[in-house]
Amino acid sequence: MEEGVHTTKEKALSLNLNESIYGTLAEIGAGQEVASNFFKAGGASGTIAKTMSAYDMNFSDAIYGETKRYVCEDKLLKMLNKEYALLSKRLTHRSGKTKFFAFANTVETINYQKSNQGHGWIGLRFELSPLSPPNDCIIHVILKDPDMIWQQEILGKIGVNLIYGCFNHHEDPELLMTSIVDNFSKDRIEIDMFRLEGPAFEGIDNRLMSLKLVKNGLTKAAIFDQNGEVKQPSSFLYKKNVCVLRGRFRPITNVNVDMMIAGVRQFKKQLGEPLEVMAELTLKDLTLEGDIDEKDFLDRVDLLNSLSQTVLISNYYEHYKIANYLGRITRKGKIAFILGINNLARLFEEEYYQDLAGGIMEAFGKLFAANQQVLVYPSQTDENKELQTIENFQPAEHLKFLFQHLISNQYIQDIDQAKTENLHIISDHVLDMIEKGEPGWEEFVPYKVTHLIKEKKMFKYVGQTAKV
Repeated sequence: MEEGVHTTKEKALSLNLNESIYGTLAEIGAGQEVASNFFKAGGASGTIAKTMSAYDMNFSDAIYGETKRYVCEDKLLKMLNKEYALLSKRLTHRSGKTKFFAFANTVETINYQKSNQGHGWIGLRFELSPLSPPNDCIIHVILKDPDMIWQQEILGKIGVNLIYGCFNHHEDPELLMTSIVDNFSKDRIEIDMFRLEGPAFEGIDNRLMSLKLVKNGLTKAAIFDQNGEVKQPSSFLYKKNVCVLRGRFRPITNVNVDMMIAGVRQFKKQLGEPLEVMAELTLKDLTLEGDIDEKDFLDRVDLLNSLSQTVLISNYYEHYKIANYLGRITRKGKIAFILGINNLARLFEEEYYQDLAGGIMEAFGKLFAANQQVLVYPSQTDENKELQTIENFQPAEHLKFLFQHLISNQYIQDIDQAKTENLHIISDHVLDMIEKGEPGWEEFVPYKVTHLIKEKKMFKYVGQTAKV
C-alpha cells in the first residue's frame, strides 16, 4: 500500500493479505465490531484464527476469570493472557513462521437512557517476528458519541487502527498513537491512557507518551504514579479525595515541599482516607520558547517522582476547568487545591473568564462546587516582610462580598503552620543560580532534588563555577 492515511477497509485488507500475521480477536460488551471490519474487507481467513464474544458475564468469568468489574484493565489483561497463550498451544504448526497476535477489548457503550458514559479498555499483544517475545499496546478510550450504534462504529475503527499501527508504526510510537484516530474526528473519543511494553519499545518512557496524549489533543489530562506507571484517571481516582499542587517545579524548592506537606496536613483534618496527593504540570508550564522540551519535562517529573509524588499533566490552564474535570472523575470525592497568594489573586482577575457567559460567577460555581476548596499558602513582601494571607488579601471592590462569602463557608482557607522562614526562596532565583553555576542553591531544595540535578545535569547544571 502507498504511504498516507488509509481507510479502515484498506488497513483491514492489508492485514488480511499479510500471510505472516495471524491471531485472535476477543471482544466483550459491544459486539464484534473490530472483527466485523476484517470480515467485510475480505480475505479474513488469512489473518483471523478465531473471533469470540463472551457476552454473558458468567461465560466471561468462566473463560477469563472473575474481576470486580467487567470493563476494567484487569479483565483486558486476563483476556490477552488467555488468548495469546492459546495461539502457540493450538497452532504449533504455524510457530516459527507466523507473527501471532491477540487483540481484546472490553467495552461499555451508552445505554438507552443515556445515563452512563461509554468507555472501554482495548489492547493488542503481538510479535514482530515469529517466536519473538511479545509486545503490548494498551489504551483506554472514552466514547463521546450520543448514540450506541455510532459508538460501536467508532470502536471498530479504533481496533483496526490499533492493530495496523502496532504492526506498521511500532518504530514511531507517537505516530502509532495518533493513527488510532485515523478516519474519524478525534472529538468523538478521548484516549486518556496509553501504554507500550515489550522489546519493540525498549527505551520508550510511558510518562512521555502520556504527555504526547495531551499535546496531541487526544485527552485533556493524564496521570502517572510515583513509580512512573501510567494510570487511567477515572479508575485511579475513583471515589478518592484529591489534593493538588499546581506549579512549574523548575526546580522543586523547600517552599514547594512545605506547601504540599502543610496543605495535605490541613486537608486531612477534614476527611479520612483514601487521599491522593498530586503535583500538576500544565502544557503552558511545560512550554519553553514556544515548544515542549521533552527532556526538561522528564527532568521535572523525575524530581517529583523522587519525592514520591503522583504527577498530573493537563491542558487545563484555568483552575475552574481542572476542578470540573477532577470533580467529574472522582465522583463525590473531596478536592483541595493548594495555591500561593499570587495565584489566588489571579483567580479574582475577571479577564480570565471572558469566554464564559456567566463570567467569574460561573467559573467560581465550577471551581467551588460541592466538596471543593482552595487552601492558600502565605507569601512575604520584600519591602517590609509583611506576611500576605487571605486576611489581608484585597480583591476588586465589587468582588469583596463574594470573597467574604467564600471565606465564611470555608471554600477558601489559609494554610496554617507554614514554614514562613522559607518564604524568601524563589524558584526562578534558584534556577538562575543553577544555570550560572553559583554556589549555595543546594540549601533551597530538598536533598534528593540536589542529588538528581547534579547526577543528571538538569537545568543546564555544569557544576560550581563561581568563587565561593
